[in-house]
Amino acid sequence: MNVSKLMQTCSMGSPRLSEDTGPCAKAPQVARIRVQLETYRLWQQFDQLGTEMIVTKAGRRMFPTFQVQITDMDPAADYVLLMDFIPVDDKRYRYAFHSSSWLMAGRGDVAIPGRVHFHPDSPARGSQWMKQTVSFDRLKLTNNLLDDNGHIILNSMHRYQPRLHIVFVDQSRDSQRSAHRNFCTFSFPETRFIAVTAYQNHRITQLKIASNPFAKGFRTTDANNWFEGSKSQISHSLLHLHSQESTPHPGMSSEEQRTENQHVNHGATSTTERKRRRRHAHVHTSPVVPLPHCQWDDSLQRPDRNHLG
Repeated sequence: MNVSKLMQTCSMGSPRLSEDTGPCAKAPQVARIRVQLETYRLWQQFDQLGTEMIVTKAGRRMFPTFQVQITDMDPAADYVLLMDFIPVDDKRYRYAFHSSSWLMAGRGDVAIPGRVHFHPDSPARGSQWMKQTVSFDRLKLTNNLLDDNGHIILNSMHRYQPRLHIVFVDQSRDSQRSAHRNFCTFSFPETRFIAVTAYQNHRITQLKIASNPFAKGFRTTDANNWFEGSKSQISHSLLHLHSQESTPHPGMSSEEQRTENQHVNHGATSTTERKRRRRHAHVHTSPVVPLPHCQWDDSLQRPDRNHLG
């Protein structure tokens, strides 16, 4: 089944309910399907700021993740779920930092031949798709034109609209003749985004860190910064203490002052010696450094860096 040709033949873009009207009337198995976007409020927050999605050569996962709840499928029928990404327009964009907004910067690059991402559970019965949230968390975006990993290839600084396609697997002999009736397409304006190689709007960065569960480490104090700052404060305190100890005390004789200075210098020497010994000891032992609290559920695999979105 040539899905790309089907999309060109009859494209529908309803956010929740596909329309079974006109010359492109849909088959009963797809005509009444409803799709609801999960984490709608979160997508709205990003859309109000101008959603940005990172694209890398190796591929980067989307955040927010595209997740939907599907209803009114035929429980006994088989369906294939897939996504594609189409340009919103033929323009290229740039970010204006002085106004914190995206501006058109001329004509866009030549459109890259579209790819589709099949949900790994496809094909599956309607009853399976409807019993839980459908998540496209394995989908990755790349700007590598020579990508051979099946990732979605996008142009940086261009705006895209994700689309969900639900295809009914028709087992009849003449299924090709009615192929244009066996699928429906859903798109959500809130999921539009601009592809970037680095976040431009700092508020987008802050929102992603605040709402992405895999970015927990970015919301806590960095251990190295804490250690360096504490070490600086300790050194400053010791220096201040040493200067106070070296200052002549009122009423102290010169002989008593010399004795006191020798005692201070001896203490400094001892401190230097202890530091030297600790440096050698560190070859075999590690210093205790406070680390951010982070626990992982043993039943889950540790996510890769691409989960940061």
